[in-house]
Amino acid sequence: MKRFITHLVFVTMVCASLMSCTKNEKLILTNEVLLSDNWLLQSSAQTSQAGATLSTSSADLNAWYPATVPSTVMGVLTANGLYKDLLFGMNYKNADRTPFDTSWWYRTTFKSPAKGEGEYTKLLFDGLTYRANIWLNGKQIASKEDTYGTFCRFSFDITDYLQEDNVLAVEVFRARDGEPNMGFVDWNPRPLDENMGIFREVRLITTGSVEMKNTWVQTDINKETLNEAWLTVETQLTNLSDQETTGRIEGKIENLTFQIPVTLKAGENKTVKITPDDVKGLHMKNPRLWWCNDMGKPELYQLNLQFVADNKVSAQENISFGVRSIETYMTEKGHRGFILNGKKVLVKSAGWTDDIFLRDNFESNEMQVQYVKDMNLNSIRFENIWGTSQNIYDLCDQYGMLALVGWSCQWEWEGYFGGPESRFGCIQTDHDKDLLYRYFNDQVLWLRNHPSIIAWLGGSDMLLHPTLEQRYMELLAVIDNRPYVGCAANRTSEVTGPTGMKMVGPYEYVGPNYWFEDKLGGNYGFNTETSPGSSIPTYESLLKMMPEDKLWPLNEYWDYHCTTSTTALNNMKPTTEAIEGMYGKPNNLHSYLNSAYLMNMQSTKSMFEAFRINPQEATGVVQWMLNSAWPSMYWQLYDHFGIPVAAYYGVKKANMPVQLIYNYKDNGIYAVNETCSATKDVTVVIRGHATDSKALFNEQMTLTLEANSVQNIYTVNNNAKNTFLSLTVTDKDNNLLADNFYCLSSKADVHDWDKTSWVGTPMLEYGDFKDLSKLPETELQVKVSPLANGKNGISVELENNSGTIAFLSQLALTDANKEIVYPVFWSDNYFSILPGEKKVIECTYSNNRLSSSPTTLKLSGWNLKENKLSLF
Repeated sequence: MKRFITHLVFVTMVCASLMSCTKNEKLILTNEVLLSDNWLLQSSAQTSQAGATLSTSSADLNAWYPATVPSTVMGVLTANGLYKDLLFGMNYKNADRTPFDTSWWYRTTFKSPAKGEGEYTKLLFDGLTYRANIWLNGKQIASKEDTYGTFCRFSFDITDYLQEDNVLAVEVFRARDGEPNMGFVDWNPRPLDENMGIFREVRLITTGSVEMKNTWVQTDINKETLNEAWLTVETQLTNLSDQETTGRIEGKIENLTFQIPVTLKAGENKTVKITPDDVKGLHMKNPRLWWCNDMGKPELYQLNLQFVADNKVSAQENISFGVRSIETYMTEKGHRGFILNGKKVLVKSAGWTDDIFLRDNFESNEMQVQYVKDMNLNSIRFENIWGTSQNIYDLCDQYGMLALVGWSCQWEWEGYFGGPESRFGCIQTDHDKDLLYRYFNDQVLWLRNHPSIIAWLGGSDMLLHPTLEQRYMELLAVIDNRPYVGCAANRTSEVTGPTGMKMVGPYEYVGPNYWFEDKLGGNYGFNTETSPGSSIPTYESLLKMMPEDKLWPLNEYWDYHCTTSTTALNNMKPTTEAIEGMYGKPNNLHSYLNSAYLMNMQSTKSMFEAFRINPQEATGVVQWMLNSAWPSMYWQLYDHFGIPVAAYYGVKKANMPVQLIYNYKDNGIYAVNETCSATKDVTVVIRGHATDSKALFNEQMTLTLEANSVQNIYTVNNNAKNTFLSLTVTDKDNNLLADNFYCLSSKADVHDWDKTSWVGTPMLEYGDFKDLSKLPETELQVKVSPLANGKNGISVELENNSGTIAFLSQLALTDANKEIVYPVFWSDNYFSILPGEKKVIECTYSNNRLSSSPTTLKLSGWNLKENKLSLF
């Protein structure tokens, strides 16, 4: 994604120098250099020079743009100040795409890696889009006729082309209609350049006569005791010389070291597998297992593997891996679920997208994964194999996120792909099937060491053609051992059987009670993409999206930043209708935004809550979406600028490990304990207040919450008045474990089930919350103090001394420009405080986020008088 990216360039160089050796030292021949800096970019329309010239020191580079790699052409141009405010307002609508009809040149220089006798250097591209001519030192080493395909990886032996000072020139061409490129479907407008560029890393790898690649650690565990694991180390060796080579593989995993003798004939390519039968220590005792973040700690190990011959390290790879087991099961009703390390896991996920111009970097990716963890989610769905490097998957490993990875529906619909479609999508020709086979092979080999990746999805909305899917199965039987799912929709493959998934929406607003129904998108099975539609950013973010005078009343500027679907979801009318139906017609922007925040937060929160209280039949749910590739009004838990929206905090509240949840279908209060430990003697308090803030009921009980349990503990009598429902659970020492809050209407939402479409289920009647507009204005007493124990952050104590509920209260830190500071992590937000109640909210952040300007704490809400406190 991100617009909230800082322009830092991360360069990794693993380069061991040639050194004189003592008797026991090994000469290290192998090194790796990442070519990320010192690139230049220019359109071929602006230079008459051919590749033979551009790849030499005599090239004329006047007026070329500085660039880094990975990047797209548009990513480079925007970094150089071109296309300023392109995503603001409706500027993108008339942006000129013709500059990208021609090819563009990337050019860089590099020193030759240390090269001695018997050394070889390869040039590796992890991703080009879509075609490329590649020149090195005046010689063409690859042609666009052979070098194409977004998800292909390319390797070129450049040993004989190297000089002391080298010039590399890469001419890239954008994808055309009918070519399987990455895509954003209807989530946002298409990139002007179709993401043409060198969008993944480029590296030089120098080895001795034996090359090592595709090292993989395959793990299995004792799923009953969890106290032993079996590792198989596999690697691919290639003898690049014309002589037979005898040497050994040397491996190290923490305190375990091993050696395996290997002989390779001249030119031989051999896959070597090392099992516990070969190395006793690969049968691990009491391994540290990799768990998703809500089930345990995501433990990781490091493997160093070398090929050594004649006391020289010819090649090596360093691999991070996790010890874990992943498998799937089917419920009695045919719904697929996942089992991690022998234990069933409810997948709580959201759908990822990269930035429209692929400008994400490690910092922006880490912030987003931290957001996902902060929301108590345990998964991310990658529809498209996103990422400009492996770092997004590294972060999923590190933070314990279950990654669902697979192809996008971009290739399944004619309108997006630009070619004819069938019931197996648009990949129909033998050529395209061969290309998709290579895509899958290259991506699986690239990513298979990531324990976070729990399944490959062969498609999104549709199945692959059976002949291609059969080839996938034959491939996976050799190169991987994690589950494969035919697609994310409920379909049955003649090759792999039923998917066990469902993709029935909704994608537009539905009432909170929808999610508790046992039909369509309700709380059963595995719903792979679903949400209540629009998710409006904060006022501060809206000012970055359009001119201030276009904020109210709503207009075409708002609609332009909805989705790009041509049939639905492309305007604010459904959101406005829902707001007016529930809350009455807003008379200003403030009223509209608060209504939208409440509506979206309540329905999104209930979506996750509904799945949590039905563990017998609910196996997974994916919020559509997690983030946005451009400034958007739809499908996001934080916006394009990195600012959480109201639904973020609803999701966080819904997924707290211990929580009290209101069931809109039976009016029950359900106590959920998703931890592995029982909690005894907890106190549950259930309070109801009318919308005039008068108390209706106050119930208290003491319970034991068994491990991994759901229990119905109370029924709310909600038949006469609209009710504010407050739920709290504290431990025996009166420490707050969780709280929850609902605004309930005595009039239930009614859905028109017979008119359900792919978009969702329309509303017949809305719950009536119009009396919320009569809430008197109130204020909260505020005390701010630093966090204890040296943490970076503040503690905000809020006390309601009035007789009126402070409803939908919001906290934010703003800078001197009145922009919201990010990333910061609030323990709660968009909260309500009953009369006489006190609430403490913590905010954590990095110091560098607050060091650049004065910081203000802003407190606002539905019926709060806005309060601002200067902090720093």
